[in-house]
Amino acid sequence: MTIQGFIFDLDGVLTDTAEYHYRAWKRLADELGIPFTHEENEALRGIPRRESLLLLLKGRTYPEAVLSELMDRKNGYYLEFIRELSPRDVLPGARKLLQEIRAAGLKTALGSASKNAREVIERLGIAGLFDAVADGYSVTRQKPAPDLFLHAAALLNLPPSACVVVEDAEAGVEAALAGGFYVVGIGPQERVGRAHVVLPSLAEARLSDLCQQLMHYAAG
Repeated sequence: MTIQGFIFDLDGVLTDTAEYHYRAWKRLADELGIPFTHEENEALRGIPRRESLLLLLKGRTYPEAVLSELMDRKNGYYLEFIRELSPRDVLPGARKLLQEIRAAGLKTALGSASKNAREVIERLGIAGLFDAVADGYSVTRQKPAPDLFLHAAALLNLPPSACVVVEDAEAGVEAALAGGFYVVGIGPQERVGRAHVVLPSLAEARLSDLCQQLMHYAAG
């Protein structure tokens, strides 16, 4: 195998905006009189905004125009919260790994279902470490469909077999596997255990170690 590029998810991999998402969904849920917990927020990990809203509504039905307004309202709350983001919010090891990948002459892309991905990486001060960005505006079908990662690979002009996806969500791991990518899962085994390599975080991640582990997997 020859690894030529890495595609990174955003939330839970490069920064932890899960709490900001929770606070935004919780605020909306409170306004609607719907109970919503941190545990329920975990089920929204890696899921696009519309699907997340439908899960939050728990079977309650609204006209499409109202659903659109609710999504915009939640996004407005989220944008309020992420104004607090700064370079200090990059998760441990993430910036160093990105720098190491680029120093090795490999390509990097962001592959995030978030429609706010570009603003987030700008606020984190890492936008310059990516050759391409695939986000919530890039494709129609989101994770667990592989389209977002396939689009990111196309932006890098690389085949999926030459790319490694780094993901923290079960839906994202499924998407990457369906697209024919190598996958590094970030998080607990029960969530990302189908990835080829599983790490608790990027804190101790090194490019050489990742490549060695993936080559070992590829060798059978």
